[in-house]
This record gives sequence, C-alpha cells and structure tokens, in this order.
Amino acid sequence: MKDAFGTPQSLLVLGGTSEIGLATARRLVARRTRTVWLAGRPSPALEEAASGLRDMGADARTVAFDALDSEAHEESLGKIFAEGDIDMVLLAFGILGDQARDEDDPLAAVRVAQTNYTGAVSAGLVCARALQSQGHGSLVVLSSVAGERARRSNFIYGSSKAGLDTFSQGLGDALYGTGVHVMVVRPGFVRSKMTAGLEEAPMATTPEAVAEAIETGLRRRSETVWVPGALRVVMAALRHVPRQVFRRLPI
Repeated sequence: MKDAFGTPQSLLVLGGTSEIGLATARRLVARRTRTVWLAGRPSPALEEAASGLRDMGADARTVAFDALDSEAHEESLGKIFAEGDIDMVLLAFGILGDQARDEDDPLAAVRVAQTNYTGAVSAGLVCARALQSQGHGSLVVLSSVAGERARRSNFIYGSSKAGLDTFSQGLGDALYGTGVHVMVVRPGFVRSKMTAGLEEAPMATTPEAVAEAIETGLRRRSETVWVPGALRVVMAALRHVPRQVFRRLPI
C-alpha cells in the first residue's frame, strides 16, 4: 500500500530500461518504495538497471516483457501480480521512430503504432484489471504533448500518443470509484537517448524532472500532469490555432 505521502511500496515499470521509468524508480526508492519490477526485453541493460536499484536498497527484479507480443501480456504480467499486490504501474515503453524513414516504410510506421498504442492498450488493460482486483493502485501512463495536435515533423509518433492518451483518459473514467487511480503524464521534449541528435524544442525537460512531476502527481492524485507545467497553457493555445496557420509554424 502507499504511505501517508502517496509513495508506493511496490512498483512495476513496463519498459524497464526507459530513462524516465528508471529516474522515477530511483526517486521513489529513495523515498519509500521497496519492491520494483522492471519489465522489458532481456538484456544486460535491464539487469544493470535492476542492480542499480538493488544498490539503493530495493528488492529489484526483472521480468521478460515485449510490448509487441500482446498475446503473452496476460501471462507474463499476471505472474507479477501473483507474487503480491502492486501499488503502482508505470507504463513507460515507447519508440520515437524516424518520421522521414517511416513515411517511406509503412511497416516501420506500423511498428511505432503497435508499440506505442496497441501494446500499451493490451498491457494497460491487463494491469488495470489486476489493480482493480486487488482494490487499489495507480496506473501512470507516459503520453506526450506530441499527441495534442498533429505536426508535420512527427505525426506518426504523435498519432500513436494521441491514441494512447485518449485510451488512458477513458480507462481512468472507467476505473473511477474502484480504488484505482489512472494518471496521464504529458512531457514535452525530454533530453534522453531517444532524442539524442534531435534539435531541442523549447521548454525541454529531463527524465529527472518528469520523475519529480510524477511523484507530485501521485501525491495530489492528479489525473493529468504536464511537464513542464507551462506546456498546459502553450498547448491550449496551439490547439486552437487555425490549421492554415498551424501548418506554417516551425514546429
């Protein structure tokens, strides 16, 4: 269960090598979290991430998980919940893709959509049902401001995040009153390995800043978190810019 400050004692990170996921895990372990499951494709990086959390005093475990293998989600994730209650699930997996390449390679574009949306729908529903069965817990979903409005520069990635965002909001409404809290996190440009080499967008942030915002959102029982917070106002304005004008903006 969570402590008086809303910090979970147990955490499952879907996307166990995600920089935001690991920054969040480290932050929560430094507070109160003692059991951490890192779910991801088996790799030295996944084991190294778990080892780092163990060095901080956590009981960190790894489990094989592939976002694209939806048929295996119920079995693989079910085994985790069978070990004991999970106070928080962080859905942190996703790929950015390469817009220019993916426009010329439909199968590559489909992989972005299947990872970011289809895989998330499958894993999200499996975890939501498990959280509901135990009667408590938080499902935190990493969305993106890219899903707020289609942009020429990343509409394939943005469309997948738009679908994920809408799904997560609806799931939160479906679970309202069950004891399960769903929180959608919308970061802007995050300085990470995934964005290395890309031109930095205004109001860029870091995995650590997103982790801090997630912790604050958990404590407040927020339903939507923007990182940084000023993006809420910026995107509210951009959402209403006429399309003919919007497509000319250098974004």
